Amino acid sequence: MKKKLLLLLITCSAYGQTEYPQDYFRNPLDIQIVLAGTFAELRSSHFHGGIDIKTQQKQGLKVYASAGGYISRIKISHFGYGKAIYITHPNGYTTVYGHLQKFSKRLEKYIKECQYDKESFEVEVFPSTEEIIIAPNEVIAFSGNTGGSGGPHLHFEIRDNQERPLNPMLFGFDVKDTKAPYVSAIYAYPKDENAIINGKNERVPLRLIPKKSGDYEVEKITAFGNIGFGITSYDKQDLAPNNNGVSNIQTFFNGNKSLEIDFKRFSFDETKHIKRLIDYEYFKTNRSRIQKLFIQKNNPLSLYKDAYDNGYISVEDSTSSVYKVRIRDYKQNETWISVPVKGKLEIIEKVNNDTLLSKSLVYSNKATTLESNNIKVSFYKNTLYDDRFIDFKVNCDTLFLHEDNIPLQKNFYINYDLSNYKTEHLDKIFIARLYGYYKKPSYVRTKRKGKILSAGSKIFGTYTLAMDTVAPSIRPTNFQDKKWLSKYRYLKVKIKDGLSGISKYRATVNGKWILMEYDYKTDTLIHDFKDNIVTDTKNELKIIVTDNVGNSSTFEAIFFRK
Repeated sequence: MKKKLLLLLITCSAYGQTEYPQDYFRNPLDIQIVLAGTFAELRSSHFHGGIDIKTQQKQGLKVYASAGGYISRIKISHFGYGKAIYITHPNGYTTVYGHLQKFSKRLEKYIKECQYDKESFEVEVFPSTEEIIIAPNEVIAFSGNTGGSGGPHLHFEIRDNQERPLNPMLFGFDVKDTKAPYVSAIYAYPKDENAIINGKNERVPLRLIPKKSGDYEVEKITAFGNIGFGITSYDKQDLAPNNNGVSNIQTFFNGNKSLEIDFKRFSFDETKHIKRLIDYEYFKTNRSRIQKLFIQKNNPLSLYKDAYDNGYISVEDSTSSVYKVRIRDYKQNETWISVPVKGKLEIIEKVNNDTLLSKSLVYSNKATTLESNNIKVSFYKNTLYDDRFIDFKVNCDTLFLHEDNIPLQKNFYINYDLSNYKTEHLDKIFIARLYGYYKKPSYVRTKRKGKILSAGSKIFGTYTLAMDTVAPSIRPTNFQDKKWLSKYRYLKVKIKDGLSGISKYRATVNGKWILMEYDYKTDTLIHDFKDNIVTDTKNELKIIVTDNVGNSSTFEAIFFRK
């Protein structure tokens, strides 16, 4: 059986994936598919790589292999997908199951052996093609809420043989959806300083007028030059109230197609460029995502099709035109927006922006270094999408580096020279970003080389030096020292750190390492006595927790078990 499956895997994966097989993959749950999140949905810093299937607000539902194959990867992490399984199938596709509560009995045994061998809760393993064969309809795990999940659900993906996620709906999954997408806002954008919209050379909100049909009209605008548009739109399914992402957007100018955005597939390498699809400045200010229906420079997203003049339209004086937008969900429910455009050349006064004189210019196509006192900030080539003037000020140890309203492609780097510092706790200093109304310090991963501290970040804002001399706290929550725990299934401990944050932990019983699962959302470490590592009557527990600057706490207790 194993040899036949392996031969089929090799044979089928050699062929190109030109069609999406229907009825090949089953629903990974026993319940009707109701979505909390759709494929390629717009998230804070990425496109959603799969679909989020609701699990009736509970954990522990059986998760089935969507088709037969072999497990090619298992990953357990504090964040991200939490506990996740990857199954590669004979047709070359891979299915992914994330935020799992626990694995099936045989997989749980396999992964715990790996964890005890590596003495780590977080592990990532890549079994060979013959090591863990999975039968069709096999229960592989139970649904949960691990990792970066905000509530119980199953994250489910289908990836092609190039590891690109595809919309699982392409493979025949059915979700009840008779509702057309809706639009909450539309905006017009000038492409350059010569474009005019309603007498302005800036982003202009337009008035949406809902129609009884469910479509929208927009109050007539006047414009001149090259302009683009952006919309805020969502989709809802019949059985859930969630605001989900749409599947396809097309634009037309005077009946001719101008642009299409098709959210059926993307690569993980490009997902960070969601910041170029949305109006990032508006999002950071208003917490609402405008999808730009035009393509700016340094935008490598593969979602675009049939882009004429990058989605911009050219409006001439004394003309009448119509710009239309068609928005679809996967079930082909659609909504139209119609924008009448009157060409009108207007002379507007150019604003002389003297404030730029106090700002620093950072280039997009070459490296830039900004330096003041003991602080240096380095921007490598292609850190920014555009050349931008930014605020750069230094006051003592505080760096004011613009506001978080400019999208970045990759990290810039901050260096602090501490040569003139005379403090006995120099090793406890780290670089922090100040956030929120009260400007609380948030740890930024800091490296030390002599007396130089460095940190990378993709977020503009205010940075400073902070010192953490307080060790993490460790507190048992379901037991006390010198107590009998014979009837207990779990050993539970709360760990917290008030400033730089938890870096690592280690737990032993009678000198032997024990697995403790860490849930950062509840600050809890949990050991399962069913691991059968604790076999003595008298047991000496020792837990060491270390924060990000090296402060450590040790907790010790004795407990008894029959």
